[in-house]
Amino acid sequence: MMTLKTRRSHLQLPAFLPDGTRAVVKGLDAQDLADCGIEAMMVNSLHLATRPGTSTVKALGGVHRFMGWKGVTASDSGGFQAWSMAQGNGALGSVTDKGFVYRHEKGGKKHLLTPEKCIRRQLELDTDILFCLDQCTHPDDSAEVQRLSVERTLDWARRCRDEFVARVGEPGDGDGSARPLLFAVVQGGNDPDLRRRCADELAAMGFDGFGFGGWPIDDDGLLTDMVALTPDCLPQDSVKHALGIGKPENLMAAWRAGYRLFDCALPTRNARRKRLYMISDTHSIYLKNNIFYDHLYLENEQHSRDQAPIDAVLDPEGPSRAYLHHLFKIKDSAAERLATRHNLKFYAWMIDQLRVEAVDD
Repeated sequence: MMTLKTRRSHLQLPAFLPDGTRAVVKGLDAQDLADCGIEAMMVNSLHLATRPGTSTVKALGGVHRFMGWKGVTASDSGGFQAWSMAQGNGALGSVTDKGFVYRHEKGGKKHLLTPEKCIRRQLELDTDILFCLDQCTHPDDSAEVQRLSVERTLDWARRCRDEFVARVGEPGDGDGSARPLLFAVVQGGNDPDLRRRCADELAAMGFDGFGFGGWPIDDDGLLTDMVALTPDCLPQDSVKHALGIGKPENLMAAWRAGYRLFDCALPTRNARRKRLYMISDTHSIYLKNNIFYDHLYLENEQHSRDQAPIDAVLDPEGPSRAYLHHLFKIKDSAAERLATRHNLKFYAWMIDQLRVEAVDD
């Protein structure tokens, strides 16, 4: 079975990393995550640089000690968030060859996120997996914008790698037992030639793993052809991370395309919106065909007297649907916590099924 060596543990693959953007998965603590079967999580270096500050986290012993978290932690470069600010409101950000210029609010202080600063911030957090800064694009962007994005992504990856080497050592052997791992991100939009070029040049530089960058989902909510193409352009034995892919059927499809790490805010966001996952009665038959779950909408009044557990497979002795319906109605904070715990248990179960499938294959 494939594992990823990190300084804290050998992470069994595949693995799902819930998004703990600001060093917290909303409503849960580190023990909750462990109880749900979560072994790794993702934090965001841009948000943590804003508050409480990555230097503060470093002074407190790093993000693991800060959170009381013993599992593996990956850190996002913050590039997508900086790019989103530039896309949504030009007054909040822009992109140059140097990096991202951004403000947290209109008229606020101007910040520059460079590849070098991106690495330094992540090293201050002391995470186990670092991501290079990259430039995302929108699927509707012009061919010239896509080309420029690849040019910058490759240049920034070189600069990130140089900063990493100067401070930590050479990446590229996939062994993080004595140092953090450094992943690069493959861009290229929906242009297969740009994707291949970006993947080829990043692979030649030498990284510990690679992420899929850009928009992975089409207008119908399905994975784009580029998601399947990208792993084929990368070294076969390298670890691939499907950044932002979390819808269960899409995660399954990405796994079969060659990805082994996944992160997404979807399960925790859905939990706060009263939308829970249930294993369907036929999961043992149809798992490979992606027909293995249903949604439970707790806001529906029909659950006000429903004595059944949320999921008889995952937690037969757990709280009833009526109880969670009641907690959401009275707006008690326990509602979101219990719902989030349930959805993460479902994702941990799903990952376990993929691990079994990998052994069987």
